[in-house]
Amino acid sequence: MLDIQNKIKAFNDARDWSNPASIKDLMLNMNEEIGEFWNIIKWVDTDTQQKLIAKHKDEVENFVGDMLYLVLKIAYLTGVDSKKAIEDVLAEYE
Repeated sequence: MLDIQNKIKAFNDARDWSNPASIKDLMLNMNEEIGEFWNIIKWVDTDTQQKLIAKHKDEVENFVGDMLYLVLKIAYLTGVDSKKAIEDVLAEYE
């Protein structure tokens, strides 16, 4: 996990996109991504949701990728070790 976080940092650094002032914009972007996924499955039962997710697999995969990218970018911009963060949360959930 930390490897991909560092890869995302290098990717952003190479493009001069590692601006800590962008954190609120990244969070807004996450809301937009959630809205796009929600539009696929809103107002339907679980079985229909699963069918729609399968039908729109590429869009759902893109959503997951976008969200991981955004979360890991926020992690490095805020100095959070994503590996430690997920391990701590899993321990808390335990």
